[in-house]
Amino acid sequence: MRDYFISIFYSEEDKGYIADIPDLEFCSALGNSPEEALAQLEIAKRLWLESAKEEGKPIPEPRYRPAIYQTLV
Repeated sequence: MRDYFISIFYSEEDKGYIADIPDLEFCSALGNSPEEALAQLEIAKRLWLESAKEEGKPIPEPRYRPAIYQTLV
């Protein structure tokens, strides 16, 4: 199984790095560094997937790819 695309960017408003998974609605995390945001996102992803399974909600397949990567295989 392929893994989900992760976006990491700096937010002036939040004064920190935001990491998110576009395929998993509302799955994001904040950190003082890109590495910290990614580590927190891995925790959020695990909890998101566990909650979806427990509640019987569908788990989306990894589909999101930024336009720059859509032409690459």
